[in-house]
Amino acid sequence: MAQALYRKWRAQTFAELAGQEPITRTLKNAVAANRTAHAYLFCGPRGTGKTSTGRILAKAINCLHPQAGEPCNQCRVCLAINEGRLIDLIEIDAASNRGIDEIRDLREKVRFAPTEARRKVYIIDEVHMLTEPAFNALLKTLEEPPEHVVFILATTEVHKLPATIVSRCQRFDFRRIRPEAALAKLRQIAAAEGVHADEAALALIVRVSAGSLRDAENLLDQAISRYGATFGASEVADLLGLSSDTRARAVVEAALQRDLVAGLRAIGDAAGSGADLRQFSREIVEVLRRVMLTQAGAGDLIDSGEEEREFAQRMAAVADPEQVVRVLRRFSEVDLRGETAATLPLELALFDAVHTSGTPPSVSDQLQGTWPPVPIAAIESSATAPAPPRHRAAPMRERDRRRRVQERKPVGHYSSRRLVAPE
Repeated sequence: MAQALYRKWRAQTFAELAGQEPITRTLKNAVAANRTAHAYLFCGPRGTGKTSTGRILAKAINCLHPQAGEPCNQCRVCLAINEGRLIDLIEIDAASNRGIDEIRDLREKVRFAPTEARRKVYIIDEVHMLTEPAFNALLKTLEEPPEHVVFILATTEVHKLPATIVSRCQRFDFRRIRPEAALAKLRQIAAAEGVHADEAALALIVRVSAGSLRDAENLLDQAISRYGATFGASEVADLLGLSSDTRARAVVEAALQRDLVAGLRAIGDAAGSGADLRQFSREIVEVLRRVMLTQAGAGDLIDSGEEEREFAQRMAAVADPEQVVRVLRRFSEVDLRGETAATLPLELALFDAVHTSGTPPSVSDQLQGTWPPVPIAAIESSATAPAPPRHRAAPMRERDRRRRVQERKPVGHYSSRRLVAPE
């Protein structure tokens, strides 16, 4: 069975890790100087190399012939780790082993000495999924583990970890992989696999993966499976369900020029062609971001082609900066997680963007035409004309009032003792 590219091309040394140079340099120096800690915390977005770094660190610590902090990948310990058969490297998925019983079992086993390696390494992935009692059970062991044990905790949500756990680890924050580093890695994989993909196709894969190298490698694997050894950007866009940037630009232009009908038609065309509306929404946000960066004088940060740059410059010249930010903020709030085929959230965002940009046009104006003008003189005269006099009722004469009171007087009234007849 063929092995997935992200597993086949997993980094085996610190030097092969893409985009995490400050972290790899620190760990290499610690291994070379024999100053490794008893507990590490690797946190950051998915697909940035946290688990791979943990395995490399486990190899470097236990390697029989380390070279300047790097594992040799040739000794029996390194080979056992690469092949996944070293029993002294224990990987635990905290998402499925999150209870206190599992942690108690771990506390019992850490006391046993390693079998093959010098030190026993525990890699606990998604450690934020542990329950509060499990964290409490782990705390003392994490603070003072046996000399032969190293803990490596990995998480994508470090804010969910108790401060007592974080304070007992050396923390390393992994950053998203830079586009140039991810692109270089994809070029290396494509060349080694005999794949002829043009630069635009690889750049599109990198852009869609949003800083996750594992996602980029998976997308490349899918493209190879579908199109073979030769494909371009159009094939990748079709694979990912991307609409062409033309429709996204049409929506942006309609929103900035307050053309509701044109924007609705562009959204309808994208939905009718079967495009992934969540990705389509991200494309709209990206186009608006290019316009905003161009207006701010930071056009060099735009990672796109010449056509996209020209559109951003044209929109930046005709749109108000506050309007661009307002429209960008509104489209970035669109939530399409519940309905992948519903266009309503995008249509509402367009409606809000059009009708909050400057003086809002009336809906009936666009559907039925402009209302007939009202003469200003008529408005002014109606505003300044005195109000008609209010007719007040004539005062009631005293005699009439007394007569009405007498008419309403009861036949008799009660006293505190007996009924008194009227005189």
